[in-house]
Amino acid sequence: MIEPYTGKIKINLKKVHGQLALIDKMIVENRYCLDIAQQVNAAIGILKQVNNHILESHLLSCGTNKLESKSEKVRLEFVKELMKVFDQTKK
Repeated sequence: MIEPYTGKIKINLKKVHGQLALIDKMIVENRYCLDIAQQVNAAIGILKQVNNHILESHLLSCGTNKLESKSEKVRLEFVKELMKVFDQTKK
């Protein structure tokens, strides 16, 4: 992974960690379900940002060489790999 993505990812992971701690506390305190769900959605949003940063970093580092490869097989395998890992329709 390359900068600035590594730094952004670390910051976002700290935010998610805090978010998860808050969710756990809210559950223990038996807080209103929809308030808890809202915090879960916030954590999911941050994790989606983390995933996007990982994808961008991967494309700019590892991906550049594979996409510029003269081998069609290498290019297609790389695209299939990306589709498998980042296919959001299955999640």
